[in-house]
Amino acid sequence: MLYTLSVIFGSLIGFALGLTGGGGSLLAVPLLVYGLSVAPREAVGISLAAVGATALAGLIARIRSGNVEFGTGALFAAAGMLGAPFGAWAAQRIPETVLLTLFAALMLLIGINMWRTSSRTDESRAAYHGLLTAIPRCERSETGALRLTTPCALLLLLAGLATGVFSGLFGVGGGIVIVPALVMFSKMPIHRAVGTSLLVIALISVSGVTSHLITNRDLSLDLTGLFIAGGLLGLAASHRVARRISGPRLQKVFAAGIFVIALSIIVRELY
Repeated sequence: MLYTLSVIFGSLIGFALGLTGGGGSLLAVPLLVYGLSVAPREAVGISLAAVGATALAGLIARIRSGNVEFGTGALFAAAGMLGAPFGAWAAQRIPETVLLTLFAALMLLIGINMWRTSSRTDESRAAYHGLLTAIPRCERSETGALRLTTPCALLLLLAGLATGVFSGLFGVGGGIVIVPALVMFSKMPIHRAVGTSLLVIALISVSGVTSHLITNRDLSLDLTGLFIAGGLLGLAASHRVARRISGPRLQKVFAAGIFVIALSIIVRELY
């Protein structure tokens, strides 16, 4: 029964990860702790390892379809791999309830913004972006290529650093932050943002798992392997679904998932 549940839970994570580039990683720790009775500290390590391996497999398929920006992803990953050890260190010193509640509030803000931008017409979206001119934002050429100016590079590095910190704090891959950041700040299409997110998640997870093992925490290889196997099954199913969903609709699906996860965290921590 334990093995069956491990594969089923892993497939749920892989499906969400492949479809949205994030979200599934947030489910991993709760499923491990409450569904499989794994100790919370070990669950963080298993989550990072399983999500990282699943993201790597999903990345291969996205590369073949041309939906990965390696330069943008490399900036995110470089900063994120520096932030992950700091997040793991800080997690031992900040009350868990405070961290999770603040993170859930941030998720709600991100989800609301993504839902609104996906529903706007071209005219209203242009007006909305006009309100953000005071914030450094990346620009793209007529062909869609990213113009990597100094403000753009700094913005992406800061977002990557924050993603790495979140990864170390919560044992998540960071896609829940990466995809919205890529869409909002680099003007990347949602499908390409999902593919690029998988690249960043895979690299940041390596840093997170390494930090986890250095602290001499246990990591069940059997359970990690089962989670990865299930994740690959869910990943394959997500690719079939993703091809049938338009960019704006996928963005709404992603935002809806953020709402559900954020509200679940708030309810659990407050009540």
